[in-house]
Amino acid sequence: MSQNIWINLPVKDVVKSTTFFNEIGFHGKNVGNERAQLVIGQTTIMLFPDAAFEKFTGAKITDTSHSAEVIFSIGADSREEVDAFIQKVETAGGTIFGKPGETDGWMYGAGFADLDGHRWNLLYMDESKMPKGN
Repeated sequence: MSQNIWINLPVKDVVKSTTFFNEIGFHGKNVGNERAQLVIGQTTIMLFPDAAFEKFTGAKITDTSHSAEVIFSIGADSREEVDAFIQKVETAGGTIFGKPGETDGWMYGAGFADLDGHRWNLLYMDESKMPKGN
């Protein structure tokens, strides 16, 4: 069984979404006429127009202005990386719903929504301060 996972996201405008993701440092490119592929580390995310997404899933897309279906978490190497990344998101037109901050004394992160309201967070975990398991 293949271990590759592709995440598929519905978007209102593939070109605008691809531009946004490129501006914040993801590697996006158009694939075919109406879709794009983003690569984040070893993860592939495909962007599809809303109607195409609904057709192949057989379901209506979530109204991201009223609800969230998932949040995508991305690891960061430092607090400074989190801060710089969130600045890029703001500059590119994303919405910050969780300003950079510390949680539990060992995690530092921030949350944002992309142009279509999909939720993401960037998280730095200081393993030297991480609680030890039993």
